[in-house]
Amino acid sequence: MDPLWTPKTPEKSAMAAFMRDVNSKFNTQITDYHQLWEWSVENHEDFWNHWWNYVNPIASKQPKRTLINSDLFERSRWFPDAELNFAENLLRFRDSKKAIVFRDEDGNRSSLSYNELYIVAGLVAAEFKNLGIGRGDRVAAILPNIPEAVIAMLATTWLGAVWSSCSPDFGTDGILERFKQIEPKLLISCDGYKFKGTTYSILDKTDSVRNQLKCKTVMVNWLSIGKLSSSIDWKDLTITKALPPKFNQINFNDPVYILYSSGTTGKPKCIAHGAGGTLLQHLKEHRLHTDITREDILCYFTTCGWMMWNWLVSGLASGCTIMLFDGNPFSPTEESLLRAVDEENVTIFGTSAKYISAIEKAGLQPRNLFEFKSLRTILSTGSPLSSESFDYVYKEIKNDIQLCSISGGTDIVSCFALGTPLLPVRRGEIQCPGLGMAISVWNIERESVINEAGELVCTKTFPSKPIYFWNDDSGEKFHNAYFNKFENVWCHGDWATLTPDSGLMITGRSDAVLNPGGVRIGTAEIYRQVEKIPSVLESIAVGQSWSDDIRIILFIVLRENEVLDEILSNKIRQILKSNASPRHVPAKILEVRDIPRTRSGKISEISVRDIIHNRPIANSEAIANPEAFEYFKNRPELLS
Repeated sequence: MDPLWTPKTPEKSAMAAFMRDVNSKFNTQITDYHQLWEWSVENHEDFWNHWWNYVNPIASKQPKRTLINSDLFERSRWFPDAELNFAENLLRFRDSKKAIVFRDEDGNRSSLSYNELYIVAGLVAAEFKNLGIGRGDRVAAILPNIPEAVIAMLATTWLGAVWSSCSPDFGTDGILERFKQIEPKLLISCDGYKFKGTTYSILDKTDSVRNQLKCKTVMVNWLSIGKLSSSIDWKDLTITKALPPKFNQINFNDPVYILYSSGTTGKPKCIAHGAGGTLLQHLKEHRLHTDITREDILCYFTTCGWMMWNWLVSGLASGCTIMLFDGNPFSPTEESLLRAVDEENVTIFGTSAKYISAIEKAGLQPRNLFEFKSLRTILSTGSPLSSESFDYVYKEIKNDIQLCSISGGTDIVSCFALGTPLLPVRRGEIQCPGLGMAISVWNIERESVINEAGELVCTKTFPSKPIYFWNDDSGEKFHNAYFNKFENVWCHGDWATLTPDSGLMITGRSDAVLNPGGVRIGTAEIYRQVEKIPSVLESIAVGQSWSDDIRIILFIVLRENEVLDEILSNKIRQILKSNASPRHVPAKILEVRDIPRTRSGKISEISVRDIIHNRPIANSEAIANPEAFEYFKNRPELLS
């Protein structure tokens, strides 16, 4: 397949410099990325130890050992003797360069330099310490994607405490299902948030949450719409005269973040990530794979409830400017987020595959509206990026750009596969597996396969592996989540294909794979074809048990004034039959007005599958729009 983009000067990248350093230090003759990756996974202890020395994190104790329990994936521990502070590494730059630029849907703008960020985070850390926050304590936050969220996280981790956050659009039950499990000592919330021009107060919700958590509460008066009694005003924390405390040093494998599984199959799992592993992994992905330098402006469209927020904020450790955007990316106009990207001269812009698909469906032609002079990289994640979306980016956004579909997730707070400045971009493919990430695609016989769909696995341990699940003393939940399918091998739950040129294609979650007649089909294979049709805005496919087999049911959302008639149904069936296979053709095609999705924007196939089988939905609080369930209930068409 001809590449859509080819690097012009790959030898000038940080990845190329690192490759030369590996050759020098290890007397190797590595000449390309594939060889470098193979060396990094075959010699994974040497690779990660060398990366520690190469990137030189600030640490009060240097590692004496690289890895213990190396043969036991679940119990392995990296750099067990090292001690460091996460915030200290994110605040290692303390100059006048912009650390944070903030924009919202109304066009409001503010910024903080690295020096200003260091000072205000130190002031808040001093006050947090006065409130009794220390090493290992949990601080929970309900905040928009605003500078105060970053400052509060830095102040928390400054003290060696553990940060956990969600976005303010979560319901009360959804927040409590997460935060009750971790028993925070301090809650940070705000008065409200704005989305699509509407102001939403969360004062009552916060009051209910804090009363049930029984913890001290700090309130950010973000929109000036009200206050809670018996709470601490955020502004009072930032005008203290207290001296910033010393950075509290913690073990490499002590927790820094608690993230949560989506909760679509039960109560959200509390995934604890270690300070050192998170830092090392993010530094690798930023500096090598994304080629981030101090000159870059990095923006990822995210909320504080998605792991991409944690990934974005780690950009501070590389000294770049991070841009936060809060609100609706289509408000007040469809191009609002892209306008902010252009005006701020963003060099690396990250978003979801859903956002790219949405602006494509809206007929937006950004290259006719903006110059994007500085933009050199677009990152996409959250769900598989379709081949058509690749075409759209190069045709309608910018043709000289590196488009990196990336894949990993909350489970590893990072990526298994992503981009590299050393390789071309090919249509529909993730460029490469990440350095030090021993991924493979296995069939049911545990055989590694190329050009054949199977389970995405990782066969060797890596530093950003979760250190444990919270309140899982036996390790049973942790084992069942990743190691229950293949002994001592991480099974990620993605249905994937490795291409002959070592690219990767994700075709859906393996627990949502369709299985008509025993043939396994990734749902993304269906969506790619169906959503080519202009009248179809979105689709979701699930398997329905029928006559001792599985039949495919396809639900579609249509553009306004479009009708699902026999002509459109036949068109959908024909495009699937011709471009995919007869097995991909659904038994039923039904119209719905909306599709349920998780709060990170992923469509929830499992919920829809449960609904049509009249099974209880495991956790509706994990869904951002549970009202959409009604469109799938009691459909008479599914009875015949």
